[in-house]
Amino acid sequence: MQLRMKVATLGAVVLITACSGGESTPVDTQAGLNAAINGEHRTASFVERDSARHPLETLTFFEVEPNMTVIEIAPGGGWYTEILAPYLKDSGQLYAAHFDPNSEREYYRNARARFDEKMASSDVYSNVSVTVFAPGTEFEIAPAGSADRVLSFRNMHNWYMQGDEEALNAAFSTFYDALKPGGMLGIVDHRLPEHRDDSEMASSGYMKESWAIAFAEAAGFELVAKSEVNANPLDSANYEGGVWTLPPTLREGDTNRDLYLGIGESDRFTLKFRKPEE
Repeated sequence: MQLRMKVATLGAVVLITACSGGESTPVDTQAGLNAAINGEHRTASFVERDSARHPLETLTFFEVEPNMTVIEIAPGGGWYTEILAPYLKDSGQLYAAHFDPNSEREYYRNARARFDEKMASSDVYSNVSVTVFAPGTEFEIAPAGSADRVLSFRNMHNWYMQGDEEALNAAFSTFYDALKPGGMLGIVDHRLPEHRDDSEMASSGYMKESWAIAFAEAAGFELVAKSEVNANPLDSANYEGGVWTLPPTLREGDTNRDLYLGIGESDRFTLKFRKPEE
């Protein structure tokens, strides 16, 4: 398998007029994203997942432009950071809101340490500011009212499983405060079908799309659009081991491995919200 496949553009390249320093400048968002996605710096195992995570289509849907201030929430090992960092490097700013390096949980400390090492490993990440995010804490993910975009990829279920509805309220409130008026929030997460019982969200790793919308709107956001770019109709969202039964985790090991590989990664909702203009 050729790992570094050329990512196709979504039709013709669209030139978007962006304002910087009072001047209008054409910003070739598609070409910039393609260059970042196809960069030689990317981790091979991350590249293998492009066909399941659809970074070009997802970031295009979220209208991320290269001169923006963007906050990536809970970046984990840096899957999306590897794309956002070079894309924003020359004229934008990326905040990576990661775990607290002084957390009481060893897993959080170790994950943050590995991410910090990654950020120090290449000039690609020279314009990344690593901050701290934990729902309900006093940490500042970025200066208040500074961000054009806040992006969260497959995190909402973790906040809910670890802190219930209180954590969700705190998270969305934090995002609202960090965004400029008119700024947008992008949320992607594993989707639990709406007809299923709410209790399944407590441990399955799946969340209802309606819950994401409700908590975002409660924080003051307006729903702008939905996308099915990360949908997977083969995913039943009904596994004893939760969403981690599917790739890339494959919690059951070799048991039914071919079946789960055939299903692919989870069905996910992709939602775009706006902080109203003041």
